[in-house]
Amino acid sequence: MMQRTLAVVSAGLSQPSSTRLLADQIAAAAVQKAAGSAIELTVRVIELRDLAHDIANHLLTGFPPAALKEALDTVEAADALVAVTPIFTASYSGLFKSFFDVLDKDALADKPVLIAATAGTARHSLSLEHALRPLFAYLRATVVLTAVFAAADDWGADSADGPLRSRIDRAAGELAREIERRDPVSVTDPFALTVNFEDLLRNP
Repeated sequence: MMQRTLAVVSAGLSQPSSTRLLADQIAAAAVQKAAGSAIELTVRVIELRDLAHDIANHLLTGFPPAALKEALDTVEAADALVAVTPIFTASYSGLFKSFFDVLDKDALADKPVLIAATAGTARHSLSLEHALRPLFAYLRATVVLTAVFAAADDWGADSADGPLRSRIDRAAGELAREIERRDPVSVTDPFALTVNFEDLLRNP
């Protein structure tokens, strides 16, 4: 099987949170859909709640602490991304936006991204289209057509077979197909030597 990596960014603020629950369900569906295409998908979850102070420090100093640097590198090296945020005041959370503000501007270029959001009411569902999708379009990501929104009502007793489950499966299938049609991500080390010392000595 082909080996690929999926980064999952969850911006939920509480523990447990419906945002993380949605992120986990999408990741599980993506793993299942990818397996159907002979792809073994390794999932790396990033909880932004745990990185909130590091993100603020990076915004102020320009230098990421070690834990945040690891998270940023994970997203850049991943073959695909699931990004899930709670909706506050009709848009993504400040913590969610701040994380992508400190991500390298080229990290998501042509990377398949599945966007998702949670909120208390379905009235916020269009936030995916007027806030999240333009954000990732600006970052030059390839955002799959189906976005996943979960309101409080979607977590009822019939959620396992309801409309939310259908949206998750459809979006996960689209993400798996985008992963399948791409080569694995290769991240270039900017500090790696591309010329050996013997060549440098011969051509001063």
